[in-house]
Amino acid sequence: MMGIEWLKPSVFFGSMLYALIGVLVFWISFVVIDKLTPYDLWAEIVEKRNNALAIVVGAMCLGIAIIVAAAIH
Repeated sequence: MMGIEWLKPSVFFGSMLYALIGVLVFWISFVVIDKLTPYDLWAEIVEKRNNALAIVVGAMCLGIAIIVAAAIH
């Protein structure tokens, strides 16, 4: 039976710390990939409405998120 161990401050703040680290790693990796691409992702996706690029960037974000989650887990 699952107890309320997740309410302990050390477990709760440890989870918050790992979540923050995961978000930071995700954000940094996205910024690096954005800088490596030869065009402005925001302008291509939002202003030029490039749906194919939006799908590729979304898939890349999911891939990075899965890798970060697996590394933290």
